[in-house]
Parts: sequence; C-alpha cells; structure tokens
Amino acid sequence: MRCLLPLCLLALAAAAPSVGRAAVRASGTAPVVTLQSTRVADLVILGGGFDADLRAGMVCRVTRGATDVAEVLLVELRPTCSAAVILRLSPKQTIHAGDLASIKTLKT
Repeated sequence: MRCLLPLCLLALAAAAPSVGRAAVRASGTAPVVTLQSTRVADLVILGGGFDADLRAGMVCRVTRGATDVAEVLLVELRPTCSAAVILRLSPKQTIHAGDLASIKTLKT
C-alpha cells in the first residue's frame, strides 16, 4: 500500500492559512481540512493526528453541528495530521472542510 503521508502534508500545507492553532480541538477530535481524490478512493484529510489521540484503524464520526455526515477509517497518521477513507456517507450529505471528526464510541 502506498504511503498517504505526502498527500496529507500537501493538503495541510495548502490549507495552512485557514488552519491554525485555534483549529486544535479536544482529545479524540480533529477538523476536516479537505477531501483529496485518488485513483482508489477519496481521502479525508484531518487537521489532527497522534497529538489529538487519534490512531490508525480507529473509526470516526464526521459531524456538522448536530448532523451526522459520515463515518471514516483512519489509515495514515502523523502528529498533527491524518488521512482517512470514507466508510459510510449519510444520505444527501457530503463532507466539507470544517466538519468535525471524532472517535466513534458506543452509545449506552
């Protein structure tokens, strides 16, 4: 499998003016920076990684306010950025920059 890090870093560099320290969120969450299309799948680039307590293999919910948008699987992480593939997209929804990804937990 090809390393996704270059895509992650390029996307973050391109978005750097709009993604600053203020975008850093609570542990286990990260803002969506951009979507990157590849030949195999669309990647969701997040503005958080190991430093946000995210780990490869975790499933995250992507939300916009109170609306569930998608579920993504984290596949490549670095300290301050990560890349994920889309597992499920809610009907009539699309992922946008600024949406929030958070670790999916069981509801009790």
